[in-house]
Formats: sequence, C-alpha cells, structure tokens
Amino acid sequence: MKKRSLIQPRIVPVDLGKIPDAKRISLQNNIPVLLIQAGTEDISRIEFTLSAGSVMENLPLLASTANMMLAEGTKNYTAVKLNKTLDFYGSFYNLFAERDRAGIVIYCLNKHLEKILGLASEILFHPVFPPDELKTLMKKRLSWYLINREKVNSLAMDQFFESIFGSSHPYGRKVIADDFNKIDNAALKDFHSGFYRPETLAIIVAGNIHENTVDLLDHYFGKVVSETIRPTVPGRIPERQKNRKVHIDKPGAVQTAIAIGSSTINKRHPDYPGLKVLNVVLGGYFGSRLMKNIREARGYTYGINSSVHSLDLSGYQIISAEVSKKNTQNAVEEIFKEISLLQRVPPENEELAVIKNYMLGEMVRMFDGPFAIAESFRSAWEFGLDNTYYYRLAEKIKSIESDEITSLAKTYYDIDELYEITAG
Repeated sequence: MKKRSLIQPRIVPVDLGKIPDAKRISLQNNIPVLLIQAGTEDISRIEFTLSAGSVMENLPLLASTANMMLAEGTKNYTAVKLNKTLDFYGSFYNLFAERDRAGIVIYCLNKHLEKILGLASEILFHPVFPPDELKTLMKKRLSWYLINREKVNSLAMDQFFESIFGSSHPYGRKVIADDFNKIDNAALKDFHSGFYRPETLAIIVAGNIHENTVDLLDHYFGKVVSETIRPTVPGRIPERQKNRKVHIDKPGAVQTAIAIGSSTINKRHPDYPGLKVLNVVLGGYFGSRLMKNIREARGYTYGINSSVHSLDLSGYQIISAEVSKKNTQNAVEEIFKEISLLQRVPPENEELAVIKNYMLGEMVRMFDGPFAIAESFRSAWEFGLDNTYYYRLAEKIKSIESDEITSLAKTYYDIDELYEITAG
C-alpha cells in the first residue's frame, strides 16, 4: 500500500476581519442604547449597566449587596415568583457589581422579549430589599469572608489593593467582619435611589435584533424618570501607601502567596496596547518567561502569572503565585530578575513571533459570536472607546518590535516602584 505524504497546512496571518459595530440610539429619556446586530439564532443578550460600582459607595459592601438583592423581591414579584417566571420563559440572568459599574445581563428568546423587559424593569427600578432575605444574605457573605480569611491568596490580594490604591479609596479599602453588620434596608434603598437611575444607565443589546426591540425598550425604560436628586460623590483619588514591602503572617499556612505589582495606566493611554504585549511576554500565558523560570526550571510553584487590568480611575499590573515557605524569597528574587532581564535584553524574534500569534488568536476568540462581541464592546465602551481600540491593539501586536518591549519594561516596571506583598 502506497504511503500518503503528509502536507503541512498553510500558515496564514491572523486577521480580525470587520468587528460588528454598535448602532447608537437614545430612548426618550436619553438612556443610551447600543445595538449589536450579530448571530443567526433568535436570541438576545441584554446588558443593563450602571455607574453603581463600589467606587460610589460610602460603606464597604454596599454596592455589591444592593446588586445581589435586586432579584430578592420587587414591588410586584416575590423572589420565587420572579425566578419561576424567568424560568418559564427560558431566560436566565447574571447580576454583576464591579469596582466601577454594576448591573444585570439577561439572556432570552426574542419571542419573549417584551415579557423579559418588563421583568428587567421590575428588577432594576422596583426592588424592595426584604429584611429577612438581606439578613440571610449577609450571614452567607460573612461565612464566605471568614473562609477566605484562611486563604493566603485572599490576604495577599486585599493587602495588594490597599497598598497600591490606599486604604481610604474604594479600590483599596479592605472589608472587615464588622462591615457585614452595617448594611441595612435603609442603606440599600438610599444607594439604589442614588445610583440605579436613568442618568447612570446604558443598555447594550446583542444578537439577532428584531425591528420592534427599540420600541419595547422605549416602552419599558424610556419613560423612567428620577424621583430624587442624585447624590454628589466626592473625588476619588487613589493614594499609594509608602511601605512597598508588606508581609502578612498566617501561622500554619502551607503556602505563601506572592503579589508583586503597582498601579498603572488604563485603556485610555496610548501605551496600553504595548503594555499588554509586554505583560504576555513576562507572565501572561503558559509559555511565558515567569512560567518557564519559576515553574518549569525551578519548580517553585504550580502556576504563576502576570496580568494588566484597566479601571476607570486607574489601572494595575500584578504578578501572583503561591509557593512553599522555603522557596518564597528565592521566588521573589527570580521574579525581579526576570523583570530586570526584560528591561536590559530585548526578546528574540522567535519568542516575540510566538507571543504575537498567541495574542492574535486570543483576540479572535474575543469576537466569536454575538455575546462575546457584546462583552468586548462593553469593555472598550466604558472607557469612552469603540472598536477602533481593538484594531489598534491588533496592529500593535503585529508591529511591536523587541526594543519597544524593553523600553516599556523600563517605563512601567520600575522595580523601585513595585509593591511586594506576601502572605503565609
């Protein structure tokens, strides 16, 4: 039998193609609506996002608790009836409360869109925050908190954010056990009336959008008006702590958690795309320098990674890992050695080529389907950007040279400016 010769598939450059853009309209009360027509299935993803994250709260846990309680009973629905109704219509939702924004994402069949929008309006604007459900929730949250206090990674991360943003800023403020007793029904209602209002709301719809979708949105959300004056939020300026090296003692811990990093630029800065590439070289994927050194060569940890995150008032970069007590100092020293090496020696072309292919492949996944497109769109839109951000990011990935990586490492990974947090 004649053997067949194997032919290697042709290698072609990754191309994002054209990313579907959002059509922008306003409801009659000026709520912005962003419509992303994509996909063939008769379903929609509807995101209601508000400027109601933790940066707006005057008590720790207030923003997240208000969000978690939205579906625990409304003016016209008990929590049981609300969830049974959503199940009956084949819909499900995810509540979210982040540092800058909060809201709800609902997935539904288009044929039930009108009913689902009515329920969404109930959840967002007419919650009653039942005291009994609130008491149960806070007991659960306190239990989760106490469990996490036993985890060295949680201790290190809490201290990391306090160090880089300051203890008085919502980005860096630590939660303590007593905070769980300070949230009551009145505080939730005050926060809700101040920040769950049309002036802070935007609606992002993605999927196979029908012609009557805008009319339905206008019917259920375009007539909502604020009944109270929006509270004034004081300026939120992060203030880094002076002590850049902090150890949290956790007797009996088997592992030590390491968090090294600092505050940095966010997506609005022109250097941000290049910083994303630098981060991947350093520790942003399984074949990164930190993984090859700390995990593969030395066996100090099962996993180590670095990441860069964008927030409205700032950004931050962090290298994190868990190692045994005896290897803690060695691991920290090797991390700083890798940063120093990246500042002095440009990456080889072969290494950079692998990084570029990896990152471009990941970008393709970011736009795989209407729901992924919506999530990616929102992560740019909330910084006042649009899809051109992703085209610039892709172009930077393709064009960045080794010496630019080195220059960025010198600028944004100044070792004297990095915080070193350990817990164990």
